[in-house]
Amino acid sequence: LPYVPHVPPTALLGKVTATTFALERPCCVFDRHADASDAVWLAVAFANASAAFRNPRSRADVPPYKQLPTARSYMTLETAAAAYSCSAQSPPVLRVGGDTACRDQGRQDPCNGPLPSPGPYRVKFLLMGCRGPKAETLWSEPILLRTALSPSTIDPAPARRGSDVVVIASILASLGSVLATAVLVALGAKVWGSLCHQDLGTDAFTRRSYRTHHIPPAPSHSLPTSSRCSPPGLCCSAPQSPAPCQ
Repeated sequence: LPYVPHVPPTALLGKVTATTFALERPCCVFDRHADASDAVWLAVAFANASAAFRNPRSRADVPPYKQLPTARSYMTLETAAAAYSCSAQSPPVLRVGGDTACRDQGRQDPCNGPLPSPGPYRVKFLLMGCRGPKAETLWSEPILLRTALSPSTIDPAPARRGSDVVVIASILASLGSVLATAVLVALGAKVWGSLCHQDLGTDAFTRRSYRTHHIPPAPSHSLPTSSRCSPPGLCCSAPQSPAPCQ
């Protein structure tokens, strides 16, 4: 079949790891060749051993996962062909090497165990019926897994530079907080001073405009002559009689 298996081109978390990789599900590829009882398998082989791979004649001849180190290939992900039809509601991605249980338990049936080395690997899909293989896809391009680094090869300098950046960022954040506090204090002092100035002006105006009620003294010319007092120690002389007529 003119279909080439491939890793999904879109961004995907854990698309390729040190022991697994993701494959795009081949939808609508086997519809014209598959029957209800058929199954689709995934053949996995080291890239330099894919040319020597031979399709098994029956399910009993499927190479198991545990023979990968010696046989350089195995088959896994046995799935009903209906799961790859155009109308199937299935996840769009398959993960190769995602089953850690089969390695730990040493099961004999075909399983999807973690890949033992970075590879590279090549894969193809194989449609098998009761009488053997019925159709197959092309081999994929070589797929290279990630390689874990030894702790002794990791340069600690980037970590130190990262710590310096964190310290600088903390200092800048502190300075920003201090500056914001100073601005708030200055604005508060200015507002408080303005309010105090307004209060002082109002009190002064009130004091200047307030008048006490009092009676001014009466003018001296309004008093009668007889009621005027002489200076202390002096007597008032009696008024003189007019001179008699001659």
